[in-house]
Amino acid sequence: MHSTPPALIDIGLNLTHDSFDSDRKTVIQRAQDAGVSRMILTGASLDGSRQALDLARDYPGVLYATAGIHPHHAKEVHGDTWHVLRELHALPEVLAVGECGLDWFRDLSPRPTQEKVFIQHLELAVQNQLPMFLHQRDASDAFVSILADFRERLSRVVVHCFTDSRKALFALLDLDCHIGLTGWICDERRGRHLKELVPSIPADRLMIETDAPYLMPRDLDPKPDTQRNEPMYLPHIAREIARCADKPEDQLARETTTVASAFFQLPSTPQTGTGASA
Repeated sequence: MHSTPPALIDIGLNLTHDSFDSDRKTVIQRAQDAGVSRMILTGASLDGSRQALDLARDYPGVLYATAGIHPHHAKEVHGDTWHVLRELHALPEVLAVGECGLDWFRDLSPRPTQEKVFIQHLELAVQNQLPMFLHQRDASDAFVSILADFRERLSRVVVHCFTDSRKALFALLDLDCHIGLTGWICDERRGRHLKELVPSIPADRLMIETDAPYLMPRDLDPKPDTQRNEPMYLPHIAREIARCADKPEDQLARETTTVASAFFQLPSTPQTGTGASA
């Protein structure tokens, strides 16, 4: 007789994305049926953070939210931004400051503006002592330098969707950061170096995520008809990470769920939320 696999926690997905507008309730149910018991919705703008909060309220104990400004949107920050974020961070459904950080791959906001807004998020997290949900792409040196100035005054920090180098990984681990891995590791083209880094990530620092609807695992078989990623694929990602870590799937599931529960201070046992969102 097979034991039931441990419930998984998806620490980062964009469930408010308009690609889910027609079947969001079904997507959530599919994830739960696949063993993804709790999901943390990424807030990447003021509107997105509010939408994540509203959706989390529809699924108490199942969905939670973060609130922040993605570096792509740093140029959109205005006078009321920080007041609104402070209000959001005071709510029980909002578990972290972010998504925020630096993205010098797309450069959709000027780099000095990105740095300024990142620092403002860090200052906010120092004040409220919430965990931080961070983004970094092609800006590792500047990102680590800025984060290091604040790290001792912050609580917990996760760099989500990590895809960077060994040097960057160890710089983050030296700063006592958690690491979030996505379906990028299932990409035979871009994820090969990441597979080799998994054994270097301590079990008490590793969490897993889909970043849905982005980063569909490329090695799904059969391949889905759509390129839209869903949280129901988190067990597939977890299996690949477990393989890279050379440990049983159940162990990887238990460890990442325990780490995520502690990081976000979730109840040890998932609550049941029926939800009302379509």
